Amino acid sequence: MAETALAGRLTWLVASVAGGLQETRRVRTLELDIPGWIGHRAGQHLDVRLTAEDGYQAERSYSIASAPGDGLALTIERLEDGEVSPYLVDEVRKGDVFEIRGPIGGYFVWDGDEPGPVLLVAGGSGVVPLMAMARHRARIGSETPMRLVYSSRTWEDVIYRDELEALGLEVVHTLTREQPPGWSGYSRRIDTDLLREVAWPASESPRVYVCGSTRFVDAAADGLLELGYEPAWIRTERFGATG
Repeated sequence: MAETALAGRLTWLVASVAGGLQETRRVRTLELDIPGWIGHRAGQHLDVRLTAEDGYQAERSYSIASAPGDGLALTIERLEDGEVSPYLVDEVRKGDVFEIRGPIGGYFVWDGDEPGPVLLVAGGSGVVPLMAMARHRARIGSETPMRLVYSSRTWEDVIYRDELEALGLEVVHTLTREQPPGWSGYSRRIDTDLLREVAWPASESPRVYVCGSTRFVDAAADGLLELGYEPAWIRTERFGATG
């Protein structure tokens, strides 16, 4: 059975677009219909492959946004020089098809049965796999304490803004470039001092997931280590500048 599951993850499958939602001006969620999909765990990702009419292929990895057992959704941020993301965000329509492979990854996952509080730290679109964990927590009715510290450029760039407030977890926002009138939240990059104010105390041995750009992840992880967190508590995932 394990060999069958592995083969399923390595096989390219045809995905059809069942629906879409514009999350922000640069970010779109696609709901996918994939016959033969084996399911996924919160925090996993998959590969997407596009094939042009001349046979040229472009492939990128994207985190899964949906909770396990709740269909399959990808949330994609458009990168201006990307080969895949501009098509997925701006052009793809319901009924269009492309290839996917996955789910991939077993390190950066949360299944909902681990003890202790959970700290999620997101930079920009790094919130996507963390959203899958938050949705999974809500879906299974878990009472595990979960807190999200989320850094965005502006309030308009906050992905899943309305849904986050309805999922029953604590959300701490910081806006690094521009703040709306009357803003009372944080207005700086995530650093040791900010984490000291909002992170779970190290004495509670929290499980931590950090996702964002390499610089963001390194800064957040280093800050948590300064606060006495053990390296074994911290899971990190980085995304690059192409997509």
